[in-house]
Amino acid sequence: MSSMGRLGTLLVAGAVAAGTVVAAPSTLNTAPAHADPAPAKSRIVGAQWQGDHQVDLSVYSAAMNDTIKVQLLLARDWHADPKARFPTLYLLDGMRAREDRNGWLIETDVANFYRDKNVTVVLPVGGQSSWYTDWKRPDNGKNYQWETFLAKELPPLLQQGWRATDVRAAAGVSMGGTAAFTLAARNKGLYRFAGSYSGILSTSTPGTPESIALAMRDAGGFNADAMYGPPTDPAWAQHDPLKLADKLRGVSLYFSSGNGSGGTGAPTDLQALALEVLSRSSNQAFAVELNRLGIPANALYRPSGNHSWPYWQFENGQAWPQVQSALGIANPKPCGIGGAIAEAAPKAPALGSCVTVEYPVPGGRAQDFRGGQVFWSADTGAQVVGGAIGGAYLGAGGPGGALGYPTAGERALPDKNGRYQQFQHGTVYWTPQTGARAVRGKIGEKYAALNFERSALGLPASDETKLAGGAFQRFQGGQIYWSPKTEAAVVSGPIYAEWGRQGYEAGRLGYPLADGTPIPGGWEQRFEHGVIALVNGVATTR
Repeated sequence: MSSMGRLGTLLVAGAVAAGTVVAAPSTLNTAPAHADPAPAKSRIVGAQWQGDHQVDLSVYSAAMNDTIKVQLLLARDWHADPKARFPTLYLLDGMRAREDRNGWLIETDVANFYRDKNVTVVLPVGGQSSWYTDWKRPDNGKNYQWETFLAKELPPLLQQGWRATDVRAAAGVSMGGTAAFTLAARNKGLYRFAGSYSGILSTSTPGTPESIALAMRDAGGFNADAMYGPPTDPAWAQHDPLKLADKLRGVSLYFSSGNGSGGTGAPTDLQALALEVLSRSSNQAFAVELNRLGIPANALYRPSGNHSWPYWQFENGQAWPQVQSALGIANPKPCGIGGAIAEAAPKAPALGSCVTVEYPVPGGRAQDFRGGQVFWSADTGAQVVGGAIGGAYLGAGGPGGALGYPTAGERALPDKNGRYQQFQHGTVYWTPQTGARAVRGKIGEKYAALNFERSALGLPASDETKLAGGAFQRFQGGQIYWSPKTEAAVVSGPIYAEWGRQGYEAGRLGYPLADGTPIPGGWEQRFEHGVIALVNGVATTR
């Protein structure tokens, strides 16, 4: 069953025509953007690099008392110009927003589209049926306070920790398009551009709250009364873009809708058709109100296209020149490749074209491409790093970090179920099951002594984690613990479980002194302050 934010029928680009009913903005918004200090408890609690320009943040929201995943596509020059700060573009999801990834990354080509653009794209994850607003009360296990999160909590955190400026834009599909306009209107100066692709821009007109309520029931079983109250509640009008239109003066506006059909012009999905028709009628009413107020905007009514991701991907590309102008982003400069990097790059066709010029990094040089990076040093030559392994490498500090420079290209594991790449001071392994994990230092030396992934440990299942007085890393078949006093040792199975009951390294036994050794009827393992013996399947401590 289709609904807001679902995949539908492909739009035929050749059939696209614009119907601009409101003049496009002639001047940019010059109102100063702002970001109030983040509430004291709101904070970024984790960052996982997924590629050379994609990072998944874990952000604790004090307003929602929950940790929200926020995916970033970093600006083109993020690595090439490490002192630069960049504008941000928030891309908001539809009503069926998932908890694992933002729909824009699942369904469209935005990762590739923005790879050569000097803007950091911010993709919040989750918020199914939330309309990215602050709800009156919790419902369905969610305490939605998305307006506070997006307008007050997240922007200063990105400015403080991820080199964002206070120059921002927001665009979204369906529910997210409505939210982009509502957030811009209710938070003056928050965004310089607001874009809506198939959004509903008059949400409090008779019958519309009831339609939204039905869609929310269908998308996650949410009760619209928990959001704004019954249709007669003033909160509906207080969050209606049509009622807030006068507050959008000075914001560069772009809104579009299809006619509800596929590329051939023939309706293919009745619900997608109905949703797009509702979007178009609301957009037309919104355009009339903007005309009455004398507020310029780019309003587009397409001759085809329904409530679907292929249509929204098309609109994302069409809106970019206006986004670029509103954010003051220059066109990319030509980039060429030369020297040792020029010799290495053609050997990796997946790299694609360059997106930056060559730039200095600690101890060498680097250059960014659409599909990865090339790093060069006098000791290692030029080596290609990309994908999830490239993300893990950058998460470990890149060429100036603990792994040093790559010494060889990416290779397949013997069982063909994954990949690995060697660096000066460690190795990064990747499989679909474990993700990309670096193994290095004393733990890496122990892993090598056991014959790497061919041992009972298998492949790394986590990154190295620092502990009080040491570190540990999980593998498929056990754990390696290390401290300066005890060196590295493997702990696994029932002995590991018993050690855990004793408090692990922080308990009375302390760190392991050596691997387990066989004894009559089982195994035993020595720790700093005792021994765990496993005899006939029973673990005891002495």
